Amino acid sequence: MFTKRGQKVLAAVLLSVMLLTTACATKAPSRFDQVQQESTQKKSGQAVVKDATQGSKLNAFFPSGGDGYNRVYTQEKKGFSEANLKKGDKVVAQLAISDTSSTPAAASKFANSSKKIGGYPAVELGKTQTSVLVNKYQVKVISKDPSFTASDRAAWIERFNLSGLEKLK
Repeated sequence: MFTKRGQKVLAAVLLSVMLLTTACATKAPSRFDQVQQESTQKKSGQAVVKDATQGSKLNAFFPSGGDGYNRVYTQEKKGFSEANLKKGDKVVAQLAISDTSSTPAAASKFANSSKKIGGYPAVELGKTQTSVLVNKYQVKVISKDPSFTASDRAAWIERFNLSGLEKLK
């Protein structure tokens, strides 16, 4: 049969062949690779328009805290600004202003609205969101706690500087 040296040579040759064939094999894309590719492609079509308002400019129109509430900014980017509304340590609502020039569908939902808050067309989405359209800006309040009701959301929308936001270009 094989000598010890022959066995070592044979083992080395087989190992080399195995490594070579597995290293050169092409890997089939996983389901995660496919999702990543689709996600990357979708993002390229969702760019913020060039003339969207900077989020830092939108901050000036948010209501301040008070009555036991604290406003804490959480996100700011071109065309969008967001803050949490806290009562004590608990987030009870999320406040947001977004420039709809990048997302015209967001503005179109107000076209048939018969409801108004602060003189602006309003819509309710589900049981937790209330929004108004002020010029090209959507002002939204989202309940994060069941105790924060639709009337609370409407009251907080009216606390935004809506008339100032209407003048913003």
